[in-house]
Amino acid sequence: MTPIEIIALILIALAFIKMVILLVKPKAWMNLTKSIYSNKILIQVVAFILASILLYYLLQELTIVQILAVIAFTAFLVVLGLASEVEFIVKKYEAQIKNGSLWKKHWFYVLVWLVLLIWGAYELFI
Repeated sequence: MTPIEIIALILIALAFIKMVILLVKPKAWMNLTKSIYSNKILIQVVAFILASILLYYLLQELTIVQILAVIAFTAFLVVLGLASEVEFIVKKYEAQIKNGSLWKKHWFYVLVWLVLLIWGAYELFI
């Protein structure tokens, strides 16, 4: 198996496990989720490290432009799932804008996106 196939296999397995647990014992899944996300800084560091490792392996077979195209597809799937929660999300971000914490809380996330977008634009146009 190639690294991309292994990544896909891990995603498939974890997604099926999540769906089965949500169908059988949704409270158990929520308790696990709360436990995992209880340390927000740690989960962000781990997520960044895992994203970096995944990006490294993806770049062995794909270009950054191809990866960004897949991200666009994934973004629409996320919108599909979160569309019914938009009021909650908007209220949260409006509160962060109002108290001046939006950029303080999300600067690194935005920086990562800017790097990826600039890299993709460079590959497309230069």
